[in-house]
Amino acid sequence: MGRRMVATAEDELAAVLAMSAGHLLLRVRAEQGRAEPGQRGAAGDRRAHDFLLAELGRLRPADAVLSEEGADDPARLTAERVWIVDPLDGTREFSAPERDDWAVHVALWQEGRLAAGAVALPARGMTLGTPAVALAARRPGPPRIAVSRSRPPAFAGRLGEALRGELVAIGSAGVKITAVVLADADVYVHAGGQYEWDSAAPVAVALAAGLHASRLDGSPLRYNQPDPSLPDLVVCRPELAQPVLAAIADLA
Repeated sequence: MGRRMVATAEDELAAVLAMSAGHLLLRVRAEQGRAEPGQRGAAGDRRAHDFLLAELGRLRPADAVLSEEGADDPARLTAERVWIVDPLDGTREFSAPERDDWAVHVALWQEGRLAAGAVALPARGMTLGTPAVALAARRPGPPRIAVSRSRPPAFAGRLGEALRGELVAIGSAGVKITAVVLADADVYVHAGGQYEWDSAAPVAVALAAGLHASRLDGSPLRYNQPDPSLPDLVVCRPELAQPVLAAIADLA
């Protein structure tokens, strides 16, 4: 069966919410222009979270929500539909006025799978959402592996050596995954610990674009679990999945 191409109301809602929260964050950034970076980031986290919860409460009152900035609601584990959101992915990058590598994540988990998702890149004026996401053509040259600007992991460095690739420094998790969609990178590997909200929406977008996404051992990524931590993942172009997973297995 081919990829789903017809947008549902939930696809459209995810995109609208991510985009609208992004517009709000740009206003917060301007309003907080003279504030300390920590104060600016805290204001962005709080106001984007409050906006998303208010809108979901108004538009989808029967649905559960799992947000980075909110208390975990145990009722989500028995809910049929759960919105998994990261109101501001990349608080550190958002707090630096010159940085544009931060994002807003909005995903819907339904019936055991990611049913819709959108990632807004507000400072770049871009939103990527399910179902129809175009995968950019791969650029020539060695594989490019997206890593953190501030803390590039040794694991990624060893993987780069194994693949004869090069490391590309990028900000937040969502921006790293969308970088693979946009062909600014070919691989994103993370092994340092994350949570479901860090990857749910970007993974939904990546899968819609035809990318490979899994745990480092190749097993499926699972969401709305009792423990929302999701310690590792790999997202890469489909033609690189086999060599990337093989290299990871060898390093392990």
